[in-house]
Parts: sequence; C-alpha cells; structure tokens
Amino acid sequence: MAIGSRTGSAADLLVVGLGNPGDEYARTRHNAGRWVVDELVGRHDGRLRRARRLQVMVCEVRVGQRRMAVAAPVTWMNESGRAVAPLVRRFGLRDLERLVVVHDELDLPVGRLKVKTGGGLAGHKGLVSIRAHLRSDAFTRVRVGVGKPHATPKGGEYVLKRPSRSEQVELEGAVARAADAVECFLENGLEVTMNRFNTA
Repeated sequence: MAIGSRTGSAADLLVVGLGNPGDEYARTRHNAGRWVVDELVGRHDGRLRRARRLQVMVCEVRVGQRRMAVAAPVTWMNESGRAVAPLVRRFGLRDLERLVVVHDELDLPVGRLKVKTGGGLAGHKGLVSIRAHLRSDAFTRVRVGVGKPHATPKGGEYVLKRPSRSEQVELEGAVARAADAVECFLENGLEVTMNRFNTA
C-alpha cells in the first residue's frame, strides 16, 4: 500500500524501535524495540539525532547498496503513531511492508522472535497508535519475546520493569538476532526472513 507523498529522500527500509522515552524506561522489557535500534545504529557507526519538526530520533545508514533509516520515537509508547506517520512520508516509502516496527511481545517466550506483516496487534498500544495514524496495519513487525508474568504483576506493570539477570542475557541475544533479521529483510525480503528467523 502506497502512503502519502514524499517529503524527503526515499529509503529502502524504515526501521522503528518502539519504547518509552527517558532513562527510567531505557532497559525495561517494553523498550526491547529501542534496544534493537541501538544495536543497528552501533553496527553501522551511525548516530541517532533529533529530526527537525518530528517527534523522533533518526539515523540513516548504508547497508551495501541500500539505504536504511533507523528511528526511535520520543513520544510515549501509546502515541507512537504521531512520530511514525510523518516518518513514512518523509522517507517516501512506496509500500508499508517496508516499514519495520520492532517491539516487545508478551505472547512469545523470552528471547524468541517472530517476523510478520499485517494481522492482529494483540492490544499493543504502540502498534494500535501506528495503525490509527497510518489507517493501515500492513506494516512489518519484528516481535521480540519478553514472556508473560507468571502471576503478578499484570502485563502492563511487567513490561515496564527490567528483566532478571538471566532474562537479560536471553534478551540481548534476541536483540542481536532481531537486528540480523532487519538486515536480512533489507537484503532478501520478507519470505526469506520469515523462514530464517521464525523457526530459530
């Protein structure tokens, strides 16, 4: 699905890592998407900078012959769409499949990944906001499993806490694989990426 008119140089892929702003939330489960953004930026010697007139930190890197924009909204999670929709226009995405949203996923065990395009949002407020602003759910997601709480706290409280030491190791491994999945998608497309990473 084409979306809007281009307001800047076109990118081959736009990657957005969801999370909440501020040091208080930086290493919480809910910010797993932002960990992936930091991983990608570090791999390619980039630096996130605040985009003028946009509620987002963004970095543009070259991966081989392809151009990838990597971004982290500075909005609260449940307002992510306010940052993402203008980015989609700015980077002139021809198809929303080329928007890759990386986020935490309660319905996956800690450290597991799943790549998909479209479909249900499982009540994730960041995804709900993005769908509302884009008026479409046809974007790609890289879901980073953070597991479910056994009893207490509830899901909302659980994701806003930092993982245990053992979970931290598993999540860091998943973050690296999620960055690998993004790079695979950029080079090889969705089907190859799903086949490679959804079974890992």
